[in-house]
Amino acid sequence: MDSGLINNIILLADCYKVSHWRQYPPGTTHIYSYFESRGGKFPYTVFFGLQYILKRWLCGQVVTKEVIKEAKEIFDQVLMTDQIFNEEGWNYILEKHGGRLPVRIKAVAEGSVVPVKNVLFTVENTDPAVPWLTSYLETILVQVWYPMTVATISRIQKQILHHYYQLTTDDHTLLPFGLHDCGYRGVSSVESAAIGGAAHMINFKASDTVAGTVLLRKYYHVEGVANLSGAFSEHSTVTTWGREKESEAHRNMLKTFFGARLGCVVDSYNIWQCCEDIIGSELKDLIIENGKKGGIICVRPDSGDPTEVTLRCLEILKKSFGANTNPKGYKELPEFVKLVQADGMNYKSLASVMKSIEEKGWSASNVFFGSGASLIQRLDRDTQKCAYKCSSAVVDGIETDVYKQPVTDPGKTSKRGRLALHCVEGIYSTVSASQSGPDQDMLVTVFENGELLKDYTFEEICQKAELSQNDIDILKFLAEDA
Repeated sequence: MDSGLINNIILLADCYKVSHWRQYPPGTTHIYSYFESRGGKFPYTVFFGLQYILKRWLCGQVVTKEVIKEAKEIFDQVLMTDQIFNEEGWNYILEKHGGRLPVRIKAVAEGSVVPVKNVLFTVENTDPAVPWLTSYLETILVQVWYPMTVATISRIQKQILHHYYQLTTDDHTLLPFGLHDCGYRGVSSVESAAIGGAAHMINFKASDTVAGTVLLRKYYHVEGVANLSGAFSEHSTVTTWGREKESEAHRNMLKTFFGARLGCVVDSYNIWQCCEDIIGSELKDLIIENGKKGGIICVRPDSGDPTEVTLRCLEILKKSFGANTNPKGYKELPEFVKLVQADGMNYKSLASVMKSIEEKGWSASNVFFGSGASLIQRLDRDTQKCAYKCSSAVVDGIETDVYKQPVTDPGKTSKRGRLALHCVEGIYSTVSASQSGPDQDMLVTVFENGELLKDYTFEEICQKAELSQNDIDILKFLAEDA
């Protein structure tokens, strides 16, 4: 198979950036830029994914004669002139630095949960001959918006589930499996699936997007796997049996995967008849026996109004299998029978279903959820208003604060000067670097002159991203977001 469409660092930039080296004031020697979430849909971001970008694209010798030749050939044609491409500048990096990028990147630790409007990482050139390089790398570095936004959306949903687990049950062992990533087919590419899938795994173990585990094994020191799944049926594996033999399709699942965790999609024809007559009657004894062997059947509706369907299915399953009342006064199905709701789930519909479940006296532990495109595809850079801006420059030996302040959109006003990130008693704030001591700044050097200086493990990242007492009030957020 092809190893990749693009393996050229110079081609990882918007075309207009190729001309920027000629646009800075004469005497410019240093450009310093920063990245932040300027606001957006959610009040915080989970920082994740920079290490993947650094290892994948920036570490080691990335500039070669072949890379420069290919880039020049392409850009000379795209820009319709041979006077723009900075061949001399790239050759300088090759000859002076052995093809390694002379930049320094400082960043907050991956997994950190940082309120919006704070600096997350900074970039500056370390060789005064290449000040243009800081901005040139913006295109690839800003792509961290995707994994961090997925990680944020996933964590918001973990907060929702955690709230209802806290309210309705003392047993939280199933929370890490509460939201299953079903988005592999719904994203734009295999690489997107790997990046987004990995981001979700920070918060949940349940995922069908195995590409995420592959990325984590390669770039974040995961041994074994980071996701878990099971044998679940789809409509084709039910409907090929024919309408008259729908029960045989589900019986086959139970017998084939006896004693395991399995899932049966139940809405191929008449969901109510399937739940009541097939799952709850014809196969009831087999399901109970499966449970005695440690197995779990997850009944999966896949159409209709999620709240209405979930509640009705719970009542049907209760009628067939019974339900206990836990110490907090909420109903729980037998531990070998669960419901999976994965149709049209996003953080708002998840909250709506959970609210209805609680109001009807059901424990949160009865239902697992799944999410696909809403989790790892229905988002963009503006979801969290991610931006990379120059905030300081050295021209003729004088360092000057740099900023933008458009009168047409004050929200796009950028920060000024060199920056530091402080965290005091869990509260983050961005301050001028001149007001920060070396032990106060949460931004640490992760990359310098082609070398990765900080290598986070996935375990460290998950620990950083855990829910905490400093978290936002999730119900207040949902009410304000309505």
